[in-house]
Amino acid sequence: MESFYQFVCVFIASILFGSLTIVLVLIWVFEWREGLAWDGGSAEFNWHPVLLTIGFIVIYGLALIVYRLPWTWKFSKLYMKYIHAGLNIVAFVLVVISLVAVFDFHNAKNIPNLYSLHSWIGLTAVILYALQIVTGLCVFLLPATPAWIRKFYLPIHVFAGLFIFGMVIVAAEMGITEKLIFTLRSKSNTTRSYSQSPPEAILANTLGVFILIFGGCIMWIATHPEWKRPPEFTSMAVQIKGNKVNEERSSLKAMHANAEANIEQDAEGAVRNRNLNLEEPGQRSTF
Repeated sequence: MESFYQFVCVFIASILFGSLTIVLVLIWVFEWREGLAWDGGSAEFNWHPVLLTIGFIVIYGLALIVYRLPWTWKFSKLYMKYIHAGLNIVAFVLVVISLVAVFDFHNAKNIPNLYSLHSWIGLTAVILYALQIVTGLCVFLLPATPAWIRKFYLPIHVFAGLFIFGMVIVAAEMGITEKLIFTLRSKSNTTRSYSQSPPEAILANTLGVFILIFGGCIMWIATHPEWKRPPEFTSMAVQIKGNKVNEERSSLKAMHANAEANIEQDAEGAVRNRNLNLEEPGQRSTF
């Protein structure tokens, strides 16, 4: 019970900080970074941090722990696989849109692509994430996949998911710092430099801290052995269906046995009646 309370506290913290990261990134882009648009300008670039925060951090993080939510254990493992895959696919779509936005912005402004460590780590995480989704769908959702392959690949799949999520957190922290350094320069006449800690810098740094805390909560939930989905719940739905089938079979067997017993009773009754008729006066045999 104490472990359950710990889980609830950490899960509530993850939801809280995940929600705050989305709120803060929206405040950042609308209050200081010209909002959102698709015009090749700075507003188009802003789709990059917004969609990555929503998809690659929050939704992806929740997808990692969806199996460990106790109130989902009543559902079959196959149903939860569909939920897990659906969340990851939604996250990946948002990531792709965010990449299109940032490349479009760079090309419109003649800014080189993929020159920073932030871009290297981020793009590597996206590529690995795509491979993770494809292999996961093929291994765990295709009925033709042998069970031994699923068993062999499962620990690799789990580790790769956590590793990619860690890469995403690192890339996000680097991206926030990179953006602040580029935009809050000392020669700018519109705002104070990053080193002077203007309000925008404080908010963006807070966003980075909240992303880190959210990532820590997700990692804690995903790696805590006591919060893993119990094995008995993995095949519960199958067991329930099997029990229903067994009950139906038992009922049919009972009905069949009763029918046979009734037939035997009818046959014995007919023989008894025939014997009784032979015992009546005038019907007896004399020797």
